[in-house]
Amino acid sequence: MPGMAAILRLAALALLLAFLLTPQSFAPLFAPLTQYGAPPIYDQGNLLTLALAHLGTVCCAAAASTLVAVGLGILVTRPSGAQFLPLSRTLVNIGQTFPPVAVLAVTVPLVGFGEKPTLIALFAYGLLPIFENTIVGLQTCPAAVLEAASGMGMSARQRLLSVELPLALPLILEGIRLSLVINVGTATIGSTVAAKGLGEVIIAGLLSNNNAFILQGGLVTGLMAILLYDALAGLERRICRTAHLD
Repeated sequence: MPGMAAILRLAALALLLAFLLTPQSFAPLFAPLTQYGAPPIYDQGNLLTLALAHLGTVCCAAAASTLVAVGLGILVTRPSGAQFLPLSRTLVNIGQTFPPVAVLAVTVPLVGFGEKPTLIALFAYGLLPIFENTIVGLQTCPAAVLEAASGMGMSARQRLLSVELPLALPLILEGIRLSLVINVGTATIGSTVAAKGLGEVIIAGLLSNNNAFILQGGLVTGLMAILLYDALAGLERRICRTAHLD
């Protein structure tokens, strides 16, 4: 049902944009969730600005995670770097072992409040899926293809760039997509250390016992994660199709 999926995708995007651009038009829907005359729509900041700041933080952290994780994955799958695989895997797993809240608690005294500790926490949390997928993608390249590339006179660098990475690309992109989507939800904790994002809306709702704020923050974050996952899946298919045709 590709047609129905496209319709649902467009409907979700339209709903998200409508709420972020004209949130007050949704006030009647959220009013039953408030009490004692509390505002039904978050009014302590611009929702669109918060959503863009939230997404920006996630994307910056994902870019850094991708550079480091893919670089490490390449290093430990080369004969000269294979000995560093256990150490690299241990270091990358630290980001998943320690909750992001714990990372924030450690980094705030070092870098202060704001966006920096949130970026560090998301960076560490997003390494593992990209790193592991890079390793699997590079290690599962068909031996016959690699031998043929060597037989054509390719250097190790040429073989990596022209053969191994293109073959591993689908798995690498899948790891990046998973990392990004996980961190869309995780980034809400950044508001506990004064980072701009949708966590502000949720925290404001918790502090004021306003369920409408909590629901708004959760719904926008959830819709962003779903749409981002879907968009990246489509981009992944297009890139892989182009690489295959080339």
